[in-house]
Amino acid sequence: MAPEPTTVDTRPPTPDDRPAPRRPATRRTRRLRGPLLAFLIAAGAFCAAWVARGTFPFGNTGRALNDQANQYVPFHRALWDLVHGQAAGDLLFTWRGGYGQQFLSDFHTYLGNPFSWLAVLVPRAHVDLAVFAITPLTMGTAAAVMTVYLGKLHPGPWWQRGALGATYGLCGWALSDSSYIPMWMWGLVALPLLGIAVEWCLEERRWPGVALLVALAWFGNFYTAMMATMAACILLAIRMATREMTARDRLRALWRAATATGTGILLTLPLLLPSFLSSGAAQPTKAAAFDPVRIEIFLAGMLPATHLWGGRPRLYVASLGLILALAFLLNTAVARRTRLVWATATVLVAASFQFPPTQYVWHGLAVPNGNPYREAFVFSGMVVIMAWLALANRPRPLHLALVTAFLVAATYALRQTDDFGGWTWTAVLGGGSVSLLALVLLRLGEKRRYLVPVAAALMIGVVFAESTVAAAGADARRARERWAKPVATSNASIGNHFDAVRGVTGWPAYRTDSGAPQSAYNDALALRADGPQSYSSYLPEATYRALEPLGYGFKNDGRTFFGADNPVLDAIFSIGARVRPGTAPNTWTAAKFPAPPLVTVRTGPYTSPNPAQSVYARQENVLGATVYQVPPVTRGTASASASASEQTYAAQCTPGSEAFWYSPGLYGTVRAGGTRMPLEDRTTGVTPLGPVPASGRVDVTVQTGDKGGDAGEHPLGCLDRPALDTVVRHLTATGATSVRPGGHTIEATLPTTAGGTAVIATTAVPGWQCSAPVKPFHGLLAVDLPAGTDAFSCTFTPKGLTPGLAGAALALMLLIGVKTTSLRRRRRD
Repeated sequence: MAPEPTTVDTRPPTPDDRPAPRRPATRRTRRLRGPLLAFLIAAGAFCAAWVARGTFPFGNTGRALNDQANQYVPFHRALWDLVHGQAAGDLLFTWRGGYGQQFLSDFHTYLGNPFSWLAVLVPRAHVDLAVFAITPLTMGTAAAVMTVYLGKLHPGPWWQRGALGATYGLCGWALSDSSYIPMWMWGLVALPLLGIAVEWCLEERRWPGVALLVALAWFGNFYTAMMATMAACILLAIRMATREMTARDRLRALWRAATATGTGILLTLPLLLPSFLSSGAAQPTKAAAFDPVRIEIFLAGMLPATHLWGGRPRLYVASLGLILALAFLLNTAVARRTRLVWATATVLVAASFQFPPTQYVWHGLAVPNGNPYREAFVFSGMVVIMAWLALANRPRPLHLALVTAFLVAATYALRQTDDFGGWTWTAVLGGGSVSLLALVLLRLGEKRRYLVPVAAALMIGVVFAESTVAAAGADARRARERWAKPVATSNASIGNHFDAVRGVTGWPAYRTDSGAPQSAYNDALALRADGPQSYSSYLPEATYRALEPLGYGFKNDGRTFFGADNPVLDAIFSIGARVRPGTAPNTWTAAKFPAPPLVTVRTGPYTSPNPAQSVYARQENVLGATVYQVPPVTRGTASASASASEQTYAAQCTPGSEAFWYSPGLYGTVRAGGTRMPLEDRTTGVTPLGPVPASGRVDVTVQTGDKGGDAGEHPLGCLDRPALDTVVRHLTATGATSVRPGGHTIEATLPTTAGGTAVIATTAVPGWQCSAPVKPFHGLLAVDLPAGTDAFSCTFTPKGLTPGLAGAALALMLLIGVKTTSLRRRRRD
C-alpha cells in the first residue's frame, strides 16, 4: 500500500497552536550566578575556618570573641529589646547603662550594618549567634557586590568574576581587623557599591540610584563609609583618566557625582549629625600619634595569609588575586595608559597609608585608637580590580610564571619580618602553585575546551582553601593577643546572671545593679539592668565628670564605666537591688534593699565636713548628708620578711562601721581582715573591706608586685550604716511620689510645693530640656523648683536631630523631584 502523502499546514499559527514558551534562565538570573558564587565562597570559607578551629558557634573554644562579647553583643541585645517592646528607653535614649545615656549615635555606629537586624529574629538568648552570622553574611555580600562591579569595568565569565570577588570579601582586613567588628564590615560592602555608583555617573544615568547607594553606604557605618567614599573619588579619577572622554563629559560626571553624593549623605543626616555632635561631646581619649610601621612590615602585610601583631597593616588578598594584579603590569593586551594609571594610583594609595598627613585624612583628621590602618580594605579592593582587568584580558603564562616567582622571592626576602605569618609560606607556595596551574590551564583551554572546567574548579577551590587557611590563621593569632581572649564567663553563667537580674528588677521604682564580675562591657544592656556599666565611643564627657569623682571604676580613658558595690552610691542613684556571685560556680544571688526614688529633692546647700579631696566627701556632697568617717591613715613599712612591693596602711574608725577602700593609683591585691580583693588601678572603684572590728583598728595590706604606686592621702572611709539608712528614709519621704520615665522623657510629681532642687538620678548629658530651669548639681541632672511647684517634666533630644531631619527632608524632596522629572520626560519622549 502506498504511503499517504504528507500534508503541510500553511495556515499562520493561532495562539493555541504556538508551543508553550520554554523557561530558560533569564538574563537577570544568569547575572546572579557570579555574585552568588562569590557569596558562597566568601561566607563558606570564613565559616569553614571557624569549624576547623572549633570556635563558637561550631565548637566550645570560647563562647565568642572578647570584643564581640564585651562591646557589640550587648548593643544587639538592646536592639532586640527595643524592637520587642522590652527596652527601658527608645531609639533616642536608654535608661540602661551609665544611669541613662543617648542611644541614637550608638545605634548608628554599632548597629548600622543592615545585617544587625538579624538579632531581632532569634531568641534573645541567641543574639550572640546572630552577631556571629553578621560577619560571613557581610563578607559574602561584599564579595557579591564586588563581582557585579567587576562586570561593569570589563565583561568576562561569571565564575571568574565570582572567584575574584570572593578574594576581595576575604581580604586581610576583613579576616583580621573587622571580622569581630560588625559595623566596620559594612565598609567592605560600601566600596564596590560606590564603585557601581561611579560607573553610573560616568554613564550619565540613574542619578537617584547613585544618591541611594551613597545613602546606603553611609547609613551602614559613617566611619568606613567615609573611607569608601574617598576611595570612590579615586576610582572616579582613574576611570576618567582611562576612558575616552571630553572635558565636558568629565565635568558632567563630576557634577553628577558631587550632587548625588551630597544628596545621599543628606539623607543620612538625622543619624550622621547627632553622631558627629555626640563625638565632639564625648569623653576625650588619648590617642598616640601615628607612627608608621617599618617598610618591611608594611610590605609583609601584602603577602597572602599574613597576620601581623597589633596595629599592623593587613593588606593582602589570596595569592590568585595578587598574582593576577602583578601580571596586570605586564599584560600588553591592556592599554599602556590604563596600566600606568591603575598602577600609579594603587602605589599612591599604599604610600598614603604610611604618610601621617594623608593617614589623618583617611581617618577623618583623627588618630584612631587601636589599629591605625583601618582603611586597608581600599588597597585590597584596588588590587582585586587590577587582577580582574588582567584576567579579563587573558594574561600570558610566561608573565604569570614570572610574577609568581617574584612573589616567592619577595616572601623569602621578608621571611624574617617581625611576626611573619605562619601560614604565609603555605599560601604562597601551595596556593600560588595551584593558582598558577589554574591560570595556565585556562589559557590552554582557549583551544582545548575540556581544560576550562578543570581550571574553574582549581581557581574556585584554591580561593576557598587558601582563604579558609588565612581566616583560621588570623583567628588563631588574634586569639593569642591580650585583648582578644575569649570571655571566661560560661553561657550557663550568663543565663543565670540574666535570670538573677530579672528576678529582682523593679524599674522605674528603683534600679537594679547587675554587679561584678562583668560578662561584658555593657552588662546593663546585655542583662536588662540599670546600673552604671556602660561602654560607648560617645559616652559624654559630662558623664565621666559626674561618675569618676564619686569612685566608679573606668577604663578606655573614661569611655567604659564599671560598677561599684557601695551603699552611698546606691542611694544617690536609686539602686534598690544588687546581684552578686553565688557560692557555687556559675550561680548568682540577688538582694533587694530600700532606695530613694529616681527623683529626690534637696531643700538647702550642703558641704561635707570630711577632707574635700577624698572620694567620700564628694559622695556626701551629692547625697546631701554626712555618713562617712574619713580617718587619717598611717602608712607602715614592710617587715624584713615581707616583699618590698607590699604596702601597709592603718587607721582608727568607729567599731561596727563599714570600711571602704579607694586607690585608683594602685594595681595589685588589697587585704583587710578576711577580705581579699583585686585592685586594677582606675578600673577598680570604691571597694568594701568589711566591718570595722571592736578595736576600731583597720589594717590594710596592699600587694602591688613590681608596679608600685601610692594609695593617696585618704584611701579609707568608714560608713555609718544607721546614718545612711536615716538619709535614705528622708530622701524617700521628701522625694517624688510618682516618677514616670518614658522613652526619652521623665515626669515627676512631688509631695510638697515647698520648692528646692529636684535631683534626677541621671547625669546631665547634653540634650536635656526641662519644664523648670535646669541647674548644675555635681554633674547630675537637676532642676530649680520655685515655691508652689509640685510637678515637672524633662525631654531628651539629641543635639543635631532637628536640623538633621530638615536636611534629610530636603534631600528626599530633591530626590523625588528629580525622579518625577525624569519619568515625565521619558513619558513625553
